[in-house]
This record gives sequence, structure tokens and C-alpha cells, in this order.
Amino acid sequence: MTEQMPAWRRATEGETRWPAAVVVLGTLGLQLALPDRVVLEPWWLLPVVSVLLLVALLLINPGRMGEFSKVERIVSLVLLAVVSVTTAALAVRLVLGIVHGSFSGHAPQVLVSGAIVYWTNIVVFSLWYWEFDRGGPARRAIGRSEYPDLQFPQMDSPDLARADWEPKYADYLYLSFTNSTAFSPTDVMPMRIWTKLTMMVQAAVSLVLAVMVFAWAVGALRG
Repeated sequence: MTEQMPAWRRATEGETRWPAAVVVLGTLGLQLALPDRVVLEPWWLLPVVSVLLLVALLLINPGRMGEFSKVERIVSLVLLAVVSVTTAALAVRLVLGIVHGSFSGHAPQVLVSGAIVYWTNIVVFSLWYWEFDRGGPARRAIGRSEYPDLQFPQMDSPDLARADWEPKYADYLYLSFTNSTAFSPTDVMPMRIWTKLTMMVQAAVSLVLAVMVFAWAVGALRG
């Protein structure tokens, strides 16, 4: 009976943090291109804290997350909180800068800043989905959750995927990207209240960022 169950329902070896770590590090690197009007002061504090937390996670468990660890879970949630607060602050500063006219005459800065903040928002929400769907990567590896928080197409139609398929970080990154660009669920369905509310908040933030930057760009071109 166990062999007939899909991989996402049974115990597996789990996945590693390396794909998420690479995306987070790349995103932190992109923030170095943000202008002084957007970055938080001191500019190095939050990136350094984020990198240290990320290194700590990889030192705690450099391999696969096949077993649940309270220490690893706490550090990962602290990292998620730090990155989330940073992204929220960057988005607020960008929007306020556009509203108050602080970027007047700096069109490239607005477009680059908007793209970086928009992408950072996608990465942050991908981490939220990845860290909380069915209790997080370690608990998903145990396979004890009977009902999904997020229903991927392969769960609904297992005949369309390999027998050992289960969602990885890249799947959550894709979910976050499509939700930010379509402002609604596409192929992955939210099944719990928290997933619906989280996707609603992400779509709202993405919509505000897109509208503000687009409206500013139109005004700058007309000027």
C-alpha cells in the first residue's frame, strides 16, 4: 500500500536548501544596484544578517532535509522574517519615492529599482509557500500531511508525472512568479485559508508596484 502512494504523501529523502540559498543570495546581490533613496540604512546591515543566517542554516544541515529540526526551523523562519521585512521596507520606500517625486529625472533608477523590488517580492513569497506548505520542507519529507495546502497539477493527476515527483523549491518559485504576474492562481490551487490570503496579499503588492512604476514611467515619458 505504501508503494502505491504518491511521493508527496510518503516519507522521502527530502530536498536540500541549496536552490533556495542560491536564489536568495542572487537576489541580495541585485539589491546592491538599488539607489540610496530606496535602500535601508546602514545598507549593509540586513544583507549581512541574511547571509549569516543563510550560512548558519547550511552549516546546521548542508544535506537533505529528511528529518525535522527545531533549531533549523527557527533559524529558517528568522531568515524569512528578516528578508520579508527588508522587502516590505524596500517596496514602501520605492512607492513613497515615486509619490513624493524623489526620483524626478532618474528614470533608469526607477525602472531598475522597480524590477529589483518586484523580483525580490516574488522570491520572498516563494519562500513563504516553500516554508509553510504542509509544514515546510522537512515535514513534507516525512509525508505525514494527508491534505495539501497547495495543490499542484501532479497531485491531482499523478499519471502526468513520475512516481517519485514531489514539489521542490523551483515549483514554489514558479507559483510565486505566476501569481505576481497574473495576479491570481494559475495551475497551482490554494486549498487552505492561509494560502488564499497569502496569494491575495502577494497579488495586491505586485499590482501596486506594477501600477506605480508603470504610471511613473508614462508620466516621465510625457514630461
